[in-house]
Amino acid sequence: MKIYIFIFVLLISINLSAQKNEIGFVEAKQIATENNKKILLIFKGSDWCAPCIKLEKEILDTQEFKDLSENSFVTISADFPRKKKNKLSKEKQAKNNSLAEKYNPSGYFPYVVILSSDGNKLGSLGYLKTTPSDYFKKINAFK
Repeated sequence: MKIYIFIFVLLISINLSAQKNEIGFVEAKQIATENNKKILLIFKGSDWCAPCIKLEKEILDTQEFKDLSENSFVTISADFPRKKKNKLSKEKQAKNNSLAEKYNPSGYFPYVVILSSDGNKLGSLGYLKTTPSDYFKKINAFK
């Protein structure tokens, strides 16, 4: 029984720390402007969209991709989970809905939008079966 409580507490603390580290769109624009970076806005359905999960696992969450993109992009995500247990706060959901209205009105998932530091769309991609370095080259090519 103790192990289940430990695992439960661990999962909650990981989830809370991940939420605390997320930055918003306004902050992403500010950081991108100050550091001469582009913004990588990722639309995903983290608990229902198989290609979204594959994109995260095979590309975005790899150390190779993180190392490559660190000096070029400020990354933010707009998640649209469907399961009740993963429901976002009303404030976070409203922010994600606003981003979707502007940058993903067709509702594609996954949808990676490359933006200039002032929020202008430079290009977009979905899931591609490729390497992290090739995916980085594709998104970095948008000017």
